[in-house]
Amino acid sequence: AVKMAAPTMEERKACWGARDEFWQCLDRHGDDASKCEKLRLSFESRCPQQWVKHFDKRRDFLKYKRKLETEGYHPPEAAGKS
Repeated sequence: AVKMAAPTMEERKACWGARDEFWQCLDRHGDDASKCEKLRLSFESRCPQQWVKHFDKRRDFLKYKRKLETEGYHPPEAAGKS
């Protein structure tokens, strides 16, 4: 559904809720999107297309950032020592 009007508060809440559920599912399944298809569909149906694109990019960015934080700043020889 292509809606040009800005989403109402209710619609935004529905969108964010669907996104959070989808992302939690991805987190649980190590980003195996095939396990989260239903949630993906409800995310796409509840959010404006633009937002879906934005959130997908944002998730990739957050994952990348997290990877840097967990793996990026440690010199290899320090791995395993805490």
